[in-house]
Amino acid sequence: MTTKFTILCDNSAAAASSGIAEHGFACYLENEEGSYLFDTGQGLGIVHNSIVLKKDLSKINAIMLSHGHYDHTGGLAKVLRIIGERDVYAHPDIFAKKYKATQEKEKFVGIPFNRAYLESLGANFQLNTQLIEIGRNIYLTGEVPRLTDFEKGVENLFAYTDTGEKIQPDPLKDDLSVIVDSDRGLVIVFGCAHAGMINIINYTVKSLNKNKIYAVIGGTHLMASSDAQFTETLKMINEYKIEHVGVSHCTGPEKASLLHAKLKDRFFFASVSTEFEV
Repeated sequence: MTTKFTILCDNSAAAASSGIAEHGFACYLENEEGSYLFDTGQGLGIVHNSIVLKKDLSKINAIMLSHGHYDHTGGLAKVLRIIGERDVYAHPDIFAKKYKATQEKEKFVGIPFNRAYLESLGANFQLNTQLIEIGRNIYLTGEVPRLTDFEKGVENLFAYTDTGEKIQPDPLKDDLSVIVDSDRGLVIVFGCAHAGMINIINYTVKSLNKNKIYAVIGGTHLMASSDAQFTETLKMINEYKIEHVGVSHCTGPEKASLLHAKLKDRFFFASVSTEFEV
């Protein structure tokens, strides 16, 4: 069964694209049995880009959310207004009060809508911490254990509990990725990879008991990675002989350039309008 991935939201758009770039991420997945939307960007480009790229949002089977930041969930309301009632798969912490510290100020960076409002638009939230099969051969990782000692949380991201306790850095337990089990091997789509690419890949291999990773796509969050983290990530890409690495969103131009230099033809930018088929 062939699966096609199309990037609908990213920080950049391909040169020949009529798509709108924004700080955010969204990926449209489709196969013979239906289509799915992973993340919704921050809401500036999701509808426009779906139209110019001829991806019918009204036909999607379900929505999957990588985590509760605005740049991945901000387009959710616009999508729901188009499609109506749908299952929305996410982690139970998706609605945590998430903030970013900037110049001694607290900026809210969580979902810009409350749950009741989204449910009124048709969101049927399916909140789960475990790996779950969303469609045939399409999985959502669930909560990924943090086992490496160098894939650390971002220090200026924090969250408040319901009792007002401040947690810094935000553990971002809600960070989920999509896995597609294809004939060529596993394809992993990261929203932001806050759990760490190595943690996510190891968890995927262990959970599905398959060690052939054909491709990884999406936001890698390597932009602020240490030398040790970047080196170990590149080492893992080579150890698993990953054939295609398509980076988006939070990878950052410097780390993307380094990956391109090291991986050469195995590397590509997964910007708006990029299509990948397996």
